[in-house]
Amino acid sequence: MPKAWIGYTFLVATVLVYAVIGILCRTTDPAEYFVAGRRVPALYNGMAAGADWMSAATFIGLAGTLYASGYAGLAYVLGWTGGFVLLALCIAPYLRRFGQFTVADFLAERFESRTLRLVGACAAILVSFVYLVAQIYGVGLITTRLTGLGFEVGVFVGLGGVLVCSFLGGMRAVTWTQVAQYLIMILAYLVPVIWLSVKQTGWPLPQLVYGQQLHQLAQREQQLIHDPGELQVRAIHQERAQAAAARLGDVPRALAQAQAEAAASVAALKQANAPLAQIQAAEKQRAALPRTAAEAEERWRRELAAEASMAQPLSGLALHTQPFAGPSAASADGDLAEGAQASEARRNFIALVLCLMVGTAGLPHLLTRYYTTTSVATARSSVAWSLVFISLLYLTAPALAVMVKTEVFNDLVGSSFDQLPAWIRQWQRVDPALLSAVDLNGDGRLQLGELRLHPDLVMLVMPELGGLPYVISGMVAAGGLAAALSTADGLLLAISSALSHDLYYKAINPEASRTRRVTLSKALLLAAALAAAAVASNRPADILAVVTAAFSIAGSTFFPALVAGVFWRRANRAGALAGMLTGLGVCLTYLAATHPSMRGLLGLSGPAPLIWGIQPAAAGVFGVPAGALALAVVSLLTAAPGERQRDFVNALRSPGKP
Repeated sequence: MPKAWIGYTFLVATVLVYAVIGILCRTTDPAEYFVAGRRVPALYNGMAAGADWMSAATFIGLAGTLYASGYAGLAYVLGWTGGFVLLALCIAPYLRRFGQFTVADFLAERFESRTLRLVGACAAILVSFVYLVAQIYGVGLITTRLTGLGFEVGVFVGLGGVLVCSFLGGMRAVTWTQVAQYLIMILAYLVPVIWLSVKQTGWPLPQLVYGQQLHQLAQREQQLIHDPGELQVRAIHQERAQAAAARLGDVPRALAQAQAEAAASVAALKQANAPLAQIQAAEKQRAALPRTAAEAEERWRRELAAEASMAQPLSGLALHTQPFAGPSAASADGDLAEGAQASEARRNFIALVLCLMVGTAGLPHLLTRYYTTTSVATARSSVAWSLVFISLLYLTAPALAVMVKTEVFNDLVGSSFDQLPAWIRQWQRVDPALLSAVDLNGDGRLQLGELRLHPDLVMLVMPELGGLPYVISGMVAAGGLAAALSTADGLLLAISSALSHDLYYKAINPEASRTRRVTLSKALLLAAALAAAAVASNRPADILAVVTAAFSIAGSTFFPALVAGVFWRRANRAGALAGMLTGLGVCLTYLAATHPSMRGLLGLSGPAPLIWGIQPAAAGVFGVPAGALALAVVSLLTAAPGERQRDFVNALRSPGKP
């Protein structure tokens, strides 16, 4: 079959399966729509939770992060897995024993506060929407690859796949759709990795044998670091970085000069009666220039950071076997600067693990999943099954990263530009910022420093990079689509439930009928989906960065209040409210002050004011302690909770209650 037919077949066939399940599971009953009737068996709920969890960030972004960051990327594996342990021990069984619909339901009942319901619902919408944008972005990337449509069109085409799963049947449809999506997803992940492992090592168990590839990769890294061609390209990137730094020295003057030169170039071409294509290209370059000094500064800072990274050995990729950047501060051969760099990398690693753990235990769409089980014991079992199903992918991702990097370093780097594979040109047309290859030093050979491969593409290009049949590429894209769709379904339900159940039914119209509640939830789900697609079509930062921000926000806002609500009888309404608002405020403030995209939106200039070198991805390391401290102090300084709240906690923690 032609490649286009293969792509459409995978897209249509898999989405059709999800659509049939969604139609068969349609319902207007609130219990079925919001929590699947509370009768999902542990095995299937664990599989659905695994699909809900293994989003586009995991399927697409995790292997790419391990490819680019090496050892440091393991923070995601450790943090996300540890989060499920926290979930099983501290939160999931107690939410099931409580037995309502949403996280805001628990907060309102435990602390007897309508205000906490509203704050919890608004925070759930914020967290879920940020997470949802990343999933829709992934849907757009994959749909574009499968169909050849433009990115913006691909976003809205893929959105149809999200809606057919969740619109008609809610959690009931989503649960069984996610079971099917998990099966497609895990097959799409394991089959190409096993194939690649057999090709490189002769063994079909990549998790056990990729160590030998890691040893060869370390040797190849040293060769590329000292390669003369690589040194030439690194010098070119260094010159570009210096030019960007010079422009940043006087941004208004540099912008005016660039605009004047572009205008003069267009005028000269018109005066010389140059071909129309040349004139249009020059006008396009002039139109692409920044319009304001603030926009120019943001763009040139990004350019400076990108060129400075490409000027580093291995184009800024980490040595795969080196735990942290630079030798240890205690090593004999490391100077003070390298020691400080290693310490900062170690702090960020630990901070990120902690943020991902508490963020996992505070994600509203994941917590709602454990309302759907038949009992408390089933909720615990389903968390265990979730870990089993997730571990199949998490144990494979590090092996995949090593094998992909081996293919890039050994087979792609050093090849002739006129013989580059067709998939490179195809992805360049999708978005040159994701993948590009330019002969900077003019030697006709591809150097590592001449290849820009965005981490989000590593998983999607892996089959063609490894020389596997195109049908495997279609399978991988279908798996990535299943991952993005499954999480997007859960997130859309969390948003629509917060709006229709917590805000409308509980706060505005408690007399609303069951049918009206479900109908309104469907309408709000559609609105949220369209809003997320509109934001995603603007191509936000890489998927994993967006998702990590959602984890920090979720952990800072929900984790202290939920844990205190279960385990500390003295926690009261004022303390929980102070804790949630303080945690959310501190986390958002740090993100706004340090994240490059948010600084650009706010018009902030200059370097980001990092505290102890902690990157914005780990903003929750400040938000969670601040929220917990505020909760504890305010609870102790205000009146103790009433007898009803204490009885609620006693009943919640009573082992005899089903």
